[in-house]
Amino acid sequence: MKAHARVVAELVDGRTVLRELRSMAPLTLVPHRGTPGLVHLVSSATAPLGGDELELSLLAGPGAVLRLAGVAASLVLPGHRPGPSRFTIRVEAAEMSTVEYLTEPTIVTQRARHEAVFTASVDDKARLAVREVLVLGRDREPHGHLTTETVVRRGGMPLLNQRLDVGTLSDSPAVLAGRRVLATDLRVGYEDPPEPVAEDWCSLVPLAAGGSLATALAHDAVTAQRMLERLNRSG
Repeated sequence: MKAHARVVAELVDGRTVLRELRSMAPLTLVPHRGTPGLVHLVSSATAPLGGDELELSLLAGPGAVLRLAGVAASLVLPGHRPGPSRFTIRVEAAEMSTVEYLTEPTIVTQRARHEAVFTASVDDKARLAVREVLVLGRDREPHGHLTTETVVRRGGMPLLNQRLDVGTLSDSPAVLAGRRVLATDLRVGYEDPPEPVAEDWCSLVPLAAGGSLATALAHDAVTAQRMLERLNRSG
C-alpha cells in the first residue's frame, strides 16, 4: 500500500485556515471543528504492514498554527509483502508559524520491520514540537525491528540529525536495559535553550542551534510521558 496525506495551514484575517486537507487511506485527517488548525490523524485501515509506504506532509504558512494529534496508538505489523514498512513525515514551518506533531504511541510487534523518517525545515522565527513514544512489542511479546531517522534544519542550518536502530541487541543492558518504551520530546523556538538535566533513565539536552531534546526510558508509556513532562518543566 502506498499513501500520501497532506495538510496546508495558512493565516487568514488572524485565524488559521486549513487551505488543503488531503487524506488517503489509511492516513485519514479529521479537522477539529472547535479549534482552528487542530487536525486528528486517524488510521482508517490496518497499517503500517510490511511493504507499506506512507507519507504525511505538514506545511504551515507565515503565522499559522498547525497541530496534528493522534487518536489511538499505531500498531506496526509484519505483512505478506517482502521488505519493511516505511512512514515518512515532512514538515515545513514558515516565519512565525507553529507546528506540533503529537501522535499516540507506536507499538512495534514481533517480526515487524519498520522505518520511520521525520524531516523538518523550520524558519528561525517558527516553533516546532515533536513527541514520539516507541513501545517495543505488546505485553510480554518480543519486539520487531525499528529504524528511526530525525533530521531538522532551522533557518537553513542543521539543528538535529539523529538515527535510532532498535534490533535484536536492544534488550541488552548496554542498549535499553530491559525497558520497552523509549520516548522523546523535541522543542524548537519556544524559549531560550534550557539548562541540561540528567536523571535516572531520562535527560534533557539543549541543542546547539536552539531548542531542546528530552529523552526517557521506561517500562510503560504512561511513565515515559510523565518523565518527559517533568523534564520540560525542570528545564
